[in-house]
Amino acid sequence: MRNTAKLTTAVLAAGALTFALSACGSDKGSSSASDYSGPLVVAASPTPHAEILDYVKDHLAKKAGLDLDVKEFTDYVTPNTATEDGSVGANYFQNQPYLDDFNKKNGTHIVPVVTVHLEPLGLYSHKVKSADALKSGATIAVPNDSVNEARALKLLAANGLITLKAGVGNEATPADITKNPKNLKFKELEAAQTPRSLDDVDAAVINGNYAISSGLKPAKDAIVLESATKNPYGNFLAVKKGNEKDPRVKKLAKLLTSPEVKKFIEDKYAGSVIPSF
Repeated sequence: MRNTAKLTTAVLAAGALTFALSACGSDKGSSSASDYSGPLVVAASPTPHAEILDYVKDHLAKKAGLDLDVKEFTDYVTPNTATEDGSVGANYFQNQPYLDDFNKKNGTHIVPVVTVHLEPLGLYSHKVKSADALKSGATIAVPNDSVNEARALKLLAANGLITLKAGVGNEATPADITKNPKNLKFKELEAAQTPRSLDDVDAAVINGNYAISSGLKPAKDAIVLESATKNPYGNFLAVKKGNEKDPRVKKLAKLLTSPEVKKFIEDKYAGSVIPSF
C-alpha cells in the first residue's frame, strides 16, 4: 500500500516564506527565476490522480530523466494554495471551471498545462436503482463548492429531475431551480463527504475521484452518469503561472499524455476514468 504523504504546517510555512522571499522584485502572478533542479513535487488527489502519477513514476519517469515526488491531498483547496506558495511545483486534481472560480476567489495564479482525463460525475444511491424511482421529497446530497454544486445540478437537469433557469452558469445553486416535479431536497456537503452520506440520504451526486476511492465503480454503480461528449470538466496538470516552461513539467506533461498512460487508465478504470487525449 502506498504511504500517503502529508504536508505539515511547518512545511507549508517554510514554503510560504521561501515564496515570499523569492517573490521580491518579481511581477505579480509570475514566478521569479526558479531553480528547476531536484524532484518535481506534484500535489494530487489520491484516486485516480496520484495512482496515475505513481504509474508514471514507477514505469516511465526514470527513462525520461524525471525525478517525480507525489504528494497526496484529500481536499480541493490545499493543492492550489501549495502550488501558489511554492510548497509544491505542480498539481493534478481539477478542471477548468473549478480553477477559474478558485483563482477569482483566492487571488491565485494557477494555470493548466495539459488535460489528461475526465472523471464523469455520477448520481449514486443505496436506496433506489434508478433516478425515476426517487420518491417525492427525496433528499439528494450535492457538493457544496460553487462549481461542483452547479455541475451536480446540471447533471440532474440533463436527466429530467429538475429544470434550471435558462443561461445559468457555473455558480448555479438550488435557488436557480425553476421546476422540481419530485420536490427534491438538497443537502450541501463538502465534496469529500458525499460518499459517506449515502446511508443518510436518498441519493448523492459524487465526484469521480471520491466515488472510486470509496469503492464505487462509476461506469457500473451510478444510476445517472455524466456524458463524456464535449465535457468541459477534464482534469489537468497545473502550475503557478510562469512555471509552464519548467523542463520537469514539460517532461511530465508529455508522459501523462503518452500511449502508455492512456492504456493504463483504460485498463485500470474500465470507463470510470476516461483519457482526454
